[in-house]
Amino acid sequence: MSDSDGKKTLGVRGGGPRSGQVKQSFSHGRTKNVVVETKRKRVVVPKPGGSKSGGGAAGGDPSRRPAGISDAEMERRLRALQAAKAREADDARERAEEEKRRADERERRRAEIEAKEREEREREEALKAKAEEDERKKREAEEAAKKAKEEAAAARRAEKAAPAAAEPAPAAAEARSERATPTKSGMPTPRKGKSDTADRDSAGKKRGRDDNRRSGKLTVNQALNGGGEKRGRSLAAMRRKQERERRKSSGSGDNREKIVRDVQLPETIVVQELANRMAERVADVVKALMQNGIMATQNQSIDADTAELLIEEFGHKVVRVSDADVEDVIHTVDDKEEDLQPRAPVVTIMGHVDHGKTSLLDAIRNAKVVAGEAGGITQHIGAYQVKTDGGQLITFLDTPGHAAFTSMRARGAQVTDIVVLVVAADDAVMPQTVEAIAHAKAAGVPMIVAINKVDKPDSDPMKVRTDLLQHEVVVEAMSGEVQDVEVSAKTGLGLDELLDAIALQSEILELKANPDRAANGAVIEAQLDVGRGPVATVLVQNGTLKQGDIFVVGEQWGKVRALINDKGERVKSAGPSEPVEVLGLNGTPEAGDVLNVVETEAQAREIADYREQAAKDKRAAAGAATTLEQLMAKAKADENVAELPILVKADVQGSAEAIVQAMEKIGNDEVRVRVLHSGVGAITESDIGLAEASGAPVFGFNVRANAPARNAANQKGVEIRYYSVIYDLVDDVKAAASGLLSNEIRENFIGYAEIRQVFKVTGIGKVAGCLVTEGIARRSAGVRLLRDNVVIHEGTLKTLKRFKDEVAEVQSGQECGMAFEAYDDIREGDVIEIFEREEVTRTLA
Repeated sequence: MSDSDGKKTLGVRGGGPRSGQVKQSFSHGRTKNVVVETKRKRVVVPKPGGSKSGGGAAGGDPSRRPAGISDAEMERRLRALQAAKAREADDARERAEEEKRRADERERRRAEIEAKEREEREREEALKAKAEEDERKKREAEEAAKKAKEEAAAARRAEKAAPAAAEPAPAAAEARSERATPTKSGMPTPRKGKSDTADRDSAGKKRGRDDNRRSGKLTVNQALNGGGEKRGRSLAAMRRKQERERRKSSGSGDNREKIVRDVQLPETIVVQELANRMAERVADVVKALMQNGIMATQNQSIDADTAELLIEEFGHKVVRVSDADVEDVIHTVDDKEEDLQPRAPVVTIMGHVDHGKTSLLDAIRNAKVVAGEAGGITQHIGAYQVKTDGGQLITFLDTPGHAAFTSMRARGAQVTDIVVLVVAADDAVMPQTVEAIAHAKAAGVPMIVAINKVDKPDSDPMKVRTDLLQHEVVVEAMSGEVQDVEVSAKTGLGLDELLDAIALQSEILELKANPDRAANGAVIEAQLDVGRGPVATVLVQNGTLKQGDIFVVGEQWGKVRALINDKGERVKSAGPSEPVEVLGLNGTPEAGDVLNVVETEAQAREIADYREQAAKDKRAAAGAATTLEQLMAKAKADENVAELPILVKADVQGSAEAIVQAMEKIGNDEVRVRVLHSGVGAITESDIGLAEASGAPVFGFNVRANAPARNAANQKGVEIRYYSVIYDLVDDVKAAASGLLSNEIRENFIGYAEIRQVFKVTGIGKVAGCLVTEGIARRSAGVRLLRDNVVIHEGTLKTLKRFKDEVAEVQSGQECGMAFEAYDDIREGDVIEIFEREEVTRTLA
C-alpha cells in the first residue's frame, strides 16, 4: 500500500491501550458519541530451557510483565503452566499405552476367533470323515448282505438241480414221457428247466429296477401302508439289526430273562419313585395304573395296596416297610476294642439350692459363673471343660438345685459318668439333696460327696455323713464305698482332693470312646438366640462332631454351621466328652434329645418329619377322649374348676420345661393353672394375639417382648410380666390363682336365746318373747331355730325389739321380742341360735 492513498499504514501496535469512538443511535434520530478504550492483556510465555532466575528476572521486569501482575502471581502462573504441560504429557503417554493395550486385545481376540474357527473346521472335517466312514461301512454291510442273499439263492438252486442230475436213464425217459403226458385239464405239465429259472431271474431284475427307480421317493400309499421302510435306514437301526443277527446266530434269543427285584414299599409312594425302584419306565407304570382305573401322574402319590398290585403285575417282589424304618440309617454298631480311646469323664454337680454348687465350680474354673445368674441361683445347665494341674480334662455339668428343675437334674444324671453331690455342712441333707441321690441311683452312676462350706463356724460335716446314712449313702469315713471330701468354695480348701477323687473314680471306670465314627451326643440345653437362631448345647458322647456335618436331633435337623466351645471360641470339631454350642438347626430341639449324624440331608429331613408326625399323633391320642361318656364325665368334672390361663416364654428350653412343670403343680380341686403355650425366644405379636383371645397374661423368663409385641399388648390390654428368678414367677402365679378361689365362709356364734312366750301381733305375725341366755343378740345376724336340739329353720330376723323400741342388739340376761323373716312356726321352749358369717380369703399352699 502506498503512502499517497491517504490511509494510515497498518502495523503491529504496542502493548499500550487503544482508544476510539463509537457512535450510538437512538430512537427519534438521537445519536451519541462514546469514547471506547481497549486494553490488551499480555500473556507471558517462558522460553524453553529458561532458568528459574531468568524467569524470576522476567517476572520482575515491569516492562515485560502485564500490568497488575505481582511476582508471586507470575510464579504461580508459571507453575500452573508447567503442571498443565506435565499433565498433557502424562495423558499422551496413557493414551499411547491404552491404544497399545487395545491393539493387543484385538490381536488376542482375533487369534482366539481364528483358533476357534480352526477347531470348528477340524471338528466338522472329523464328523464328515466319520459320516463317510459310517456310510462306507453301511454300503459294505448292504453289499455283504446282498451277496449272502445271492449265495443262499444259488445254493438253493444247486440243491434243486442235484437230484435231477443223479437220476438213471430210465428215470429220465420216464420223466420225458411224463412231461409229454397231458394233465386232467388237458394241458401238458410245463417243464422246469433253464427257461423257468431265467424267467424268474428276469422278473426279479425287473422288480429290482423298479424299486431302485423309486427308492428315493415316498408316495402317500407307501407312507400310509408302511412302505416307506425301504428308504435308507439310520445307522442306529443298522446296528440294532446287526446285534439281533449276532444274538440270533449265537443262539441267545431275543427274549432276555427278566430281573426280579425286591421293591421296598412304604405306606405311600410317588409313582416316579416306584418306577425307579422297579427299574421300569415311568410311562409303563402310568399306563398300568390307567388300565386299573387310576388316573395318576408320575408326581402323585399312591397307597401301598395299589403299589403292591403294580409291583406284582410287573413281576417283582414286595417288601413292606413301615415309616419307622427311616431311622434305620442311624447306625448303632458296637465299636471294636482297638478303636476305643480314653476320654474325659463327665461330672455332674448336683445338690440342694444355695449349697454352693456353682461357687464350687467357680473355684475350680477360676471363673465367676454365679455373677451371671439372676438371684444367685443356677437356672440353666452349664457345661464346662476344665484342665487339671495334672493335664487331665474333666467335663463338668452344673445343674440347678431349685425344686422346679427336677427334669434338668434327671437329664444331667443320664448323660454323666460321675455325680458330685454337694451338701452344705451348715445345712445338712435337704429335699433336693435326697432327689439328687435318687437320680444318681436311678442312672446307676458312682457318687462323690463334697461337703461344702466347712469354713463356716457352725459347720458340722459329721452330721452330713450321718444324715446321708438314712438315704443309703455310706461314705468312706463311715466304712462305706462312697468317697467324701470336705471342701470350701470360698477359701479353696480341699479342691485338689476333690479333683483327685474324680480322677481316681474315672480311672476305675475306664472311660473310652471311638472318635473316628459318626458323632452322637445329648442336648444339654437349647435356646433361640436373636442373632444366631436356634442354638443347642450338645455334649458329644461318641465320635467326632465336625463343621459341615448333617445331623438330626429329636424332631429337628440341621447342618453344623459353627461349633463354639465353653470359652466362646469357634472350633472345627468336637470329640467325645466335649461340650459345644451347635449352630445351624432349623428349630429349637427339646433338652435331652439325642443328636445323631447322618449321611445326607434327605435322610435327616425324612427322620425329623417322621418324628414330628409321630409326636403329633401321640399328643392327639393323649388328648382325645376314647368314648362319649368319658368326654361328658370330664366336662362335668371341670365344670366347677376355675382355670388361670397363662403363656410362658423362656430363654432356654430347660427353663421353659421347668416352669411348665411348676405350673402344673399349682392348684387344687377348685382352681388350676393351664399353660396355653410355652416356647423359647422373645415374646412375639402372635403370642399377644393368643393371650388376648384367651384372656391370659404373658410371662417372660429372661426374655423381652419385641417392639410390635409391645405395641400390640398396649392396644389390646394384654399384661406382660418379666422375671429373672423362678421363685418370683411361681409366687406371683400362686397369688393370681388364689384370687380365683372362692372365699371361705366361717360362722362365729355370738349368742343363744330361749323362747318364753309366743305372741300374735297384727301386721307382723307371731312374735317370740325371748330371754337372751348367752352372748348377745344382733338384728343383722343370722339365726337358727332349734327344737329338741334339731335345726328346723335357718334365716334372718325381721324385727328385734326391747319393750316397744326397735333395737340393734340385746345383751345377755335381757328380754326381747323376735320375729323371723317369712317363718311363723315357733313354739315356747324353742332355742334361737344367733351367729355371724365371716368371709376368709383362701390361698394356695
